[in-house]
Amino acid sequence: MKIEIWSDVACPWCYIGKRRFETALNAFPHKDSVEVQWRSYQLDPSLPEHYDGTELSYLSERKGMDPSQVAGMFAHVTEQAAGEGLTYKFDDVVVANSFNAHQLLHLAKANGKGDVVKEALLSAHFEHGVDIGSREALVRVGTEAGLAADDVNEALDTDKYADDVRQDFAEARAIGVTGVPFFVIDRKYGISGAQPAELFTQALEEAWKEANPLTMVSAGGSDAEACGPDGCAI
Repeated sequence: MKIEIWSDVACPWCYIGKRRFETALNAFPHKDSVEVQWRSYQLDPSLPEHYDGTELSYLSERKGMDPSQVAGMFAHVTEQAAGEGLTYKFDDVVVANSFNAHQLLHLAKANGKGDVVKEALLSAHFEHGVDIGSREALVRVGTEAGLAADDVNEALDTDKYADDVRQDFAEARAIGVTGVPFFVIDRKYGISGAQPAELFTQALEEAWKEANPLTMVSAGGSDAEACGPDGCAI
């Protein structure tokens, strides 16, 4: 079973959704047969590499939201994040374009480290005030995950994975993704948003049953003794 997750490093609900999905997946009896693939999405591709202002001022000025409304949203999201063991610090968040972070994620995926780097980038951005638009920060995240610094620098210098990132954007549009996180199971089931773990559990179970229907086996065409609503055969 394959699960694709469209997500942006700069999306607070994406980290929360990741945790809730992982809670369901870790309890899923067939988790070893599930392939998870992170796909790229940008909430604001127009952002400069570095934005001169806070997360609150960015959402207030560029999105036309009232500062008090933004502050209330931060408080709500922080509370939800804490429920998943995450410590959000919106006052420390560095607003930056996430395109190069997505390139790093594609390099990581190519080296079997996609989930490790995804986790590190989300934590760096929301919990530690790291500038995810900084080359130095991206190299550090990559090398701490086991990637070679030369490979990270080469990928970013040459935009090696830029087309892969854009292809993810295009696929998101093609299947109707308008917000993230967005989870797609076997290209049949779509789950939008950071849903409760219980919903992910239900979706995993239903998708597994559909992909792996139960086959009845009979011995010589005869039924063995069994119990039913009317009692047991004697």
